[in-house]
Amino acid sequence: MKNKNITPMLKALLAAALFGASAPLSKLLLGEIPPTLMASFLYLGSGIGLYLQSYFRSTDKHFSDEARLTRNDWSWIMGAVGVGGIAAPIVLMFALKNTPASTASLLLNFEGVATTVIAVVAFKEAVGKRIWMAVLLITTASILLSWNSSGQWGFSLGAIGVLSACVLWGIDNNFTRNVSAKDPLSIVTIKGLSAGAFSLILSVILGFPLPPFKFVLLAMVLGYFSYGLSIVLFIRAMRELGAARTSALFGTAPFVGVALSLLLFRENQGTLFFFSLPIMIIGAIFLLKENHEHLHKHEITEHEHRHNHNDSHHTHGHSDNEIPKSGYHSHVHEHEFIIHKHQHTPDIYHRHAH
Repeated sequence: MKNKNITPMLKALLAAALFGASAPLSKLLLGEIPPTLMASFLYLGSGIGLYLQSYFRSTDKHFSDEARLTRNDWSWIMGAVGVGGIAAPIVLMFALKNTPASTASLLLNFEGVATTVIAVVAFKEAVGKRIWMAVLLITTASILLSWNSSGQWGFSLGAIGVLSACVLWGIDNNFTRNVSAKDPLSIVTIKGLSAGAFSLILSVILGFPLPPFKFVLLAMVLGYFSYGLSIVLFIRAMRELGAARTSALFGTAPFVGVALSLLLFRENQGTLFFFSLPIMIIGAIFLLKENHEHLHKHEITEHEHRHNHNDSHHTHGHSDNEIPKSGYHSHVHEHEFIIHKHQHTPDIYHRHAH
């Protein structure tokens, strides 16, 4: 049977690739743009770029392709903006003042672990032994990739700050998971504009001078791809895979950054890179080969999200001229009570207890 998880897994890997490319490409611009302003332009680029994309996106005359945000979604979105878009970068900025770069690079890999633990403990996401093994392998590979053999290591209040930032981003990922059924373009646009505006105001207060416009434009284009499209793909993968599995795949991002750095800066890679690569591949295979199947129950539910009628969960009817040619559409619909057994992940239909 064809693994239905392949497409969302590819989305998560592409999201990781786009995000992983941001570090070396940002390094090229940091000589012209102060770090706080750089963060602002990256976020604003994602927000403005996705707003324009959403504005010019064609919509079906009967149904929109994605579900619109409602009043109940705003608490999760603003929580994600406050925790992940504002608080986490500030905590990290202060922590980095007293933390060796090697330590910070190593500890930042804790975000995937934090996301998984929060998803399991706070949001009761189903995670089996295979998923824990995948998270362990991918995190181990990331640690090996980030390891600095020079012996510069320290664990201090600053290091605790880096871990705290990772926890905040883990909370952000799980908050975003709870609205992943809604239009990701709208979600990321709001997050980008809000976080970008805050960083810009902070930069003005701190007195950072604005760089030439061409560098601002380059940073915003980078932000559109690495912080905008990347997070959109992350959300679309998360709605089908859940927070833990998507974050594990997103942990492959450092490899893209390392490979791009090798091309741009001619940086030589040690043996740890080639040792960690197969470990990360094995972790991804654990996710790909997951087969979670058991008898489960769906209660009667009314909600709105992007869907088609090629599965056993959407049995409501439409007239022929109501469904777009792509088959995907969004509207408020009801799911009937059903008990069945099939392979599934903690997607937006399967967040039942285990």
